[in-house]
Amino acid sequence: MSFTVDVVIPTYNIPERFTDLLKMLHLQSHPVSKIIIMNTVSDLNSDPEFQDYPDVSVYPVKITEFDHGKTRNEGLKKSDADYVLFLTQDVEIPDAFLVENLLEGFLEDPDAVVVYGRQLARENAKETEKYSRAFNYPGTSRTKRKEDLPELGIKTFFCSDVCAMYDRKAFLELGGFIDKTIFNEDMIFAHKVITSGKAVVYRADARVIHSHDYSGMQQLHRNFDLGVSQADHPEVFSGISSSKEGKSLVKNTALHLLKMKKPLQIISLVYISGMKYLGFLLGKNYKKLPDGLVRKLSMNQNYWR
Repeated sequence: MSFTVDVVIPTYNIPERFTDLLKMLHLQSHPVSKIIIMNTVSDLNSDPEFQDYPDVSVYPVKITEFDHGKTRNEGLKKSDADYVLFLTQDVEIPDAFLVENLLEGFLEDPDAVVVYGRQLARENAKETEKYSRAFNYPGTSRTKRKEDLPELGIKTFFCSDVCAMYDRKAFLELGGFIDKTIFNEDMIFAHKVITSGKAVVYRADARVIHSHDYSGMQQLHRNFDLGVSQADHPEVFSGISSSKEGKSLVKNTALHLLKMKKPLQIISLVYISGMKYLGFLLGKNYKKLPDGLVRKLSMNQNYWR
């Protein structure tokens, strides 16, 4: 394949293991042309240097100007490649075929605008997190189109910029990400893709390792922002409920824990699920809440500045 691929990674407080990600990107079977780092900093003179990687460029982003959509748009505009792969700074790449397998998604379907990869939980992740990743990122690839809405509902628009590759030209033609969004820039763009008659592709063989160990309060903050994004974009989320999907995940996770003979973890599952739902409900109704409370509930403080 002769296509060119650039990588865009928004970063903040870059972890020590970040160079492991760079090493794996340089070992890919399909080469990467440029790695563009959009580094959010409080001090514009504090950007890191990667002298061992001449193809890495670091661009500072003021902490007050970071936005999930706008910052990624700016990163993509610094690329002239055929395809742009968005990653987050905390992913691990387990093999040399991530880029190649994502590209295959475009070659197999000319309507594909975005191809996203499978997320596997880390080995030390909780059983509930492992099951959640397997639930949302199954072992079978799938192409999603407008015709799948009756069957998949909100999952038709599901996509994750933790690991997602975009056809750069088609991305720009569709207007890119919205410039101001607290969350879900990937799903909001996927909605554009689907409603335009194009396709979103999930590739199960394009794998990254990525999971979280959020506390109940952290889940509340995260799902508050999720609710805000849905409230702010009724054109995407109105009329398509995500509660059925959430209930199914909780139910199936509980059954999985029983099967694994870990019934005590169901207590934690119920608590975390309750915090998620509470955060989501508060976020969906954030316009009815005092401004001070909204800021306290949100994970993304910069959004409200």
